[in-house]
Amino acid sequence: MQRVVVTGYGVVSPIGNNKEDFLESLKKGTNGIDKITRFDSTNTGVNLAGEVKDFPLEKYFTKKDAKRMDLFSIYGIHASLDALQMANLDKELVDQDRFGVMVGSGIGGLPTIQDQVSRMNDKGASRVSPLFVPMSIVNMVAGNIALRVGAKGICTSTVTACASGTHSIGEAYRNIKHGYSDVILAGGAESTICEIGIAGFASLTALSKQTDKDKGSRPFDKNRDGFVMGEGAGILVLESLEHAQKRGAKIIAEVVGYGANCDAYHMTAPNPDGSGAGKAIKFALNEAGIEPEQVDYVNAHGTSTPANDSSEATAIHYGLGEYGSKVPVSSTKSMTGHLLGAAGGVEAVVLLEALEHQFLPPSINIENMDPEIDLNIIKNQSQNASVKYALSNSLGFGGHNAVILMKGWDEE
Repeated sequence: MQRVVVTGYGVVSPIGNNKEDFLESLKKGTNGIDKITRFDSTNTGVNLAGEVKDFPLEKYFTKKDAKRMDLFSIYGIHASLDALQMANLDKELVDQDRFGVMVGSGIGGLPTIQDQVSRMNDKGASRVSPLFVPMSIVNMVAGNIALRVGAKGICTSTVTACASGTHSIGEAYRNIKHGYSDVILAGGAESTICEIGIAGFASLTALSKQTDKDKGSRPFDKNRDGFVMGEGAGILVLESLEHAQKRGAKIIAEVVGYGANCDAYHMTAPNPDGSGAGKAIKFALNEAGIEPEQVDYVNAHGTSTPANDSSEATAIHYGLGEYGSKVPVSSTKSMTGHLLGAAGGVEAVVLLEALEHQFLPPSINIENMDPEIDLNIIKNQSQNASVKYALSNSLGFGGHNAVILMKGWDEE
C-alpha cells in the first residue's frame, strides 16, 4: 500500500481566491456572506449568498474561455492550476497515464441550464447553444481540468450532492493508496447562485430568510434557520509518498483515513440518531489506526439548518464516543456559506491550513448556542492550537456521508 500525501492546493471561495487571502480570512473569522448581487432575488424570499468576489479571471482564462465553460468549470480549473503551481509539479515530467482528475460537483452548470431553457422558451429550440450540453453536464469540470493539464489517467466526477468534494478526495486517496495512480487532482467545484438554484432550495425551506448577513449562516446557534448558498472550488494535489519524495516535493500533510456510507433513511433529512455519519467517522479513524482522543479538530458539515446541526452533533458523539463533547469543532460554512458539491474540497483546504499553521478556525455568528448541542464549538474567534490530526465531515441529500482524516506531515 502507498502512503498518500498532499503537495499543493488551490481555492476559490467567498473569503478568498488564493492561499494567503483564504488563510487570513479563516484566522480573522471573516464573513464572506452578503446580499445577492447576481440577480434580483426578491421573489425567492432569500436575500443572502456567499458569492465569489474579485475573481481573477484573466490569470488563467481569456474572454473566449469564459463563454465556452460554465463558471463551475472555470472555478475548478483555476483552483487546480493554483494547486499544481503550489506543488511545483511539472506536468511534462509526470507519467500522464498515471496522472488523474477526480473532481465532483453537486449540480454542475445550473446557470447555463437556466439560461438555455429560457432561450428555448423565448426564441425556440433551434436557438439553444451548441455548447449547452458540454457546458452544463457535471463531469465537464473534471474533463476540462484534464484537458487543461494533460492528465490521461482516471478522470471522474462523483455526484453525491454536498458530499461530492469529500467523496472525490477520499476515492482519489484510495486510488493512489492501492497503486493505480501517482498523482490525482481531487476536490469539488460549484456555482449555483442563480434564480432557479436559490428558488429550488428556498422551496425546500432549506435556506435562511435572514436579511442581516451576520445572522444568515450561524451553525449551532439556537436561532439558526437554514443554510446560505455559497460557491467556489477546492482542489488538492494528492501524490503517492514515493512519487512526491522522488521529485523532492514539499509535503504539506498526509491523508490517512476515509469513511463513506449511506443513511438509507430519508431523501433530504439526515438520520437523527447520527449512526450513518457516526459510522463513517469510525471508518476513517479505523483506517488511520488512531483513537478518537487523537483527533485535534473536526470541521463539521455544519450547514446551519436545524436538522443537520443537531443530528451531526449526535453523529460526532457516535463516532468519537465520550470524546465527542471535548474535541474542538467548528463549521467554516458560517464564513463561506454552503458550497454544495464544492464544500468538501474547500473544507479540506481548511484542514490543511489548520495543520500547516497550527490554529483552529472559528464558527462565527454564534450569539446563543443551541443548548441541545453538546459540542466544544470554537465560537467566533480562531484559536492557536497544536493540531496533528484533523477530520472533515460532509453529508449530502440522499443520505450520503463522507469523512476524511488528515495528519500533519512528519517522516514517521
